[in-house]
Amino acid sequence: MSETKYTALVLAASRRGAQDPVAQIQGLSHKCLVSLNGTPMVQRVIEALRGAKHVGRIFVSIESAETLKAVPALAAMLEKGEITPVRSEGNLAASVYTAVGEIKDAFPLIVTTADNALHTPELNDHFCNEITATDADVLVAMTRAQLILDKYPGGQRAFHRLKDDAYSSCNLYCIKTPAGVKAAEAFATGGQFGKKPERIINAFGILAFIVYKLRLVSLDGVMAQVSRALKVQVKKTLIPWAEGPIDVDNAKDYALVTGILEAREGKRT
Repeated sequence: MSETKYTALVLAASRRGAQDPVAQIQGLSHKCLVSLNGTPMVQRVIEALRGAKHVGRIFVSIESAETLKAVPALAAMLEKGEITPVRSEGNLAASVYTAVGEIKDAFPLIVTTADNALHTPELNDHFCNEITATDADVLVAMTRAQLILDKYPGGQRAFHRLKDDAYSSCNLYCIKTPAGVKAAEAFATGGQFGKKPERIINAFGILAFIVYKLRLVSLDGVMAQVSRALKVQVKKTLIPWAEGPIDVDNAKDYALVTGILEAREGKRT
């Protein structure tokens, strides 16, 4: 079991602002401020990290700390120094680079997103233990598609359908070494390779795209290809919770996640 206290970075900036389809549900400036069963989703992500035994410092990448202060619980955490804002940039890769430059002794760095509203302290601790066990520069959390569909038949994601199986990303990563920061370059165009596989061409080249689309490679094979392209060692770990990849990107996700939380916590106002 890991005894290390890992540093976490929550990516909470809004790329589309009030025009984001989830933000529009509650008329807010940021998707991450939208309440799910009574609690803003960014607060849920932060509380799941704070509750993990193996997570220490928590940083939040966002345009302005004032956005976080709109949530009373987060305003209190900011005042006590329990969370620290860092400046976001125009894309995920630049935001990670900026955060790494501002955070002292950043590595190993867990990177997660503010819409991972179903992540739990248990899931985060599991990931921390997987970090300890790997010698990779970068660790990528994935979940098998069938695990999701068996529990949530309506939870269809943008699955990566590969030679060995189908998977979904948990939007949960660890940059374990300074060399691993190079992996952030793959997300300069936005990531979300399952939803927008054409971005694979920009990140890894046309050959990788063809191999991916024709399902000629396993998940471990994909990690090997990514490692060669980025010249760092990238490995995957499988998260054994169906909720791991279920984030909130649209109204359908909002309804699904709200229903899951209501069943878990009881309906709140």
